Amino acid sequence: MADIKNMDTKPDAGVDSVTPDAIDPAVAVASDSYGAQPASAAASTQTPLSQTAAQNQNHQPAQSVSSLKNDEAPWGQVWNLIAARFRALSDKAGRRMMQRTLKIGISARIFHPEEGAKGLRGRTLQYLEESIAQWVMSRDVMVFMIPTVNTNGLVHPSSIRLRDYAKHLDGLVLQGGADVSPQSYAEAVTRPEWGGDRVRDMYELELLHEFIEAGKPVLGVCRGCQLINVALGGTLYQDIASDVPSSITHVNEDYERLHHAVKFPPGSSLAGLFHSEKEWVVNSIHHQAVKDLGRDLTVEAISCDDNIIEAIRYRKAPFVMGLQWHPEFHRASGPALLDCTPILDGFLQAARATRF
Repeated sequence: MADIKNMDTKPDAGVDSVTPDAIDPAVAVASDSYGAQPASAAASTQTPLSQTAAQNQNHQPAQSVSSLKNDEAPWGQVWNLIAARFRALSDKAGRRMMQRTLKIGISARIFHPEEGAKGLRGRTLQYLEESIAQWVMSRDVMVFMIPTVNTNGLVHPSSIRLRDYAKHLDGLVLQGGADVSPQSYAEAVTRPEWGGDRVRDMYELELLHEFIEAGKPVLGVCRGCQLINVALGGTLYQDIASDVPSSITHVNEDYERLHHAVKFPPGSSLAGLFHSEKEWVVNSIHHQAVKDLGRDLTVEAISCDDNIIEAIRYRKAPFVMGLQWHPEFHRASGPALLDCTPILDGFLQAARATRF
């Protein structure tokens, strides 16, 4: 698949600076006190040799703790050793934690420039929806947004490929967003407003391919679920209300507050995960849905009222699952909506298995 062209930036290199140690005032005063005296003063204070020797013996400059730099005093040296040891242990613990902390990539939403707009609205933006990032991080893992790559750019070309992200990250979340373009599953657009985002499709299809090839787990949310189906040869309803007139409402102005019931088919992984064949309530924020199921995919959930497919899973990978609802909007252990924490934990367990 062709890489998506996009500008990237490189971080500025940091410059270390060295600040000279300040001169200890106590040491400076001691040096001035024992400097040479004027000749007239020396002549007026002459004393016998024995008396001079006695005075010198009684007035030897004593080095006190205050005339030493802190790190020259015995207690200062001990403290420096303790501090150095503590830093070494902290650095080692930090490296160990970083090595064991899962690193999950999330695909980027893409905001395309508006014609004639100025400022940010005239630029291509890539971003995460806050809730999806916080939901994944709620299990104490690190999240990284994966930008599009720009291997052939004239301004900022890069040798980084999407496969490099698949190599170094432990799993992929395909977040929701714009419609999948009908062109991506070889259909004509039936209405202009359903044209979708072909640019994002190409970027995420390649990203999905690289993570599956690397044996890393993938969790698709809403659009991400539809994209998994399209990647494996499936098709979509371009608009549920138009294509399935008998369907219930799957999207309206209530956004995540619109709910409906789903059920998990017997033998599905979700039925096994939740140990129940009861109905569960999920949110609904989609006007597209899986139509023809892609190859090697199984149905994991369906809408109770109209049998629209609500979750899918790829059989030939340890964990590649798509959810049509938005689990990040479900409160953990909430009384009304399905607690999707076990699904997230299953995804992260699969990520951990590929790493350790």
